[in-house]
Amino acid sequence: MVTPAQPATAKAALRREATARRDALPAAERQQAAEAIAARPFPIAIPPGAIVSGFMPLKSEINPLPLLRKLAEADATLALPVVAGKGKPLIMRAWGFGTPLASGVWGIREPMPDAAEVDPDILIVPLLAFDRRGYRLGYGAGYYDMTLTALRARKPIVAIGIGYAAQEVDTVPITPRDARLDLVLTERETIDVRSA
Repeated sequence: MVTPAQPATAKAALRREATARRDALPAAERQQAAEAIAARPFPIAIPPGAIVSGFMPLKSEINPLPLLRKLAEADATLALPVVAGKGKPLIMRAWGFGTPLASGVWGIREPMPDAAEVDPDILIVPLLAFDRRGYRLGYGAGYYDMTLTALRARKPIVAIGIGYAAQEVDTVPITPRDARLDLVLTERETIDVRSA
């Protein structure tokens, strides 16, 4: 029988390993990966008026900005996350290229407090590791799990993880609160896990 401590211990170990693996990727390779993802056709249709939330990269995370720029050029409305507090889902606020950003929790750049709050249709989600079942490993606070669960209770959404192929693992340890992704984009491929 798996005890609650086992997934937490396994996640902590995988988090350290995945961070080291990601940090070891040369900067030029990381930039090429971000550009390769943006250069491919986006795997789902962007309906008129669709809101796509992205994120500002932290440390060695893949840079989603080339992809977000492409989506903005396809008339998507962009949004970025704001941490609302420990144990709370993220707030998504409208944002566009050239719009000033504030410094949020952990120094992450985020929209100004007066930016409109929106419910995205498509979420581009960061990750430390992922598997082919659609599970991701984040930093451990559960913000994206809470956010995906809350949004899915309100409307249909598509959650798309974005990362380097080197971040794939056989199995991400999970708990009942972990929310699955629908797709994962890497520099090598688009992984559709909706039927997994």
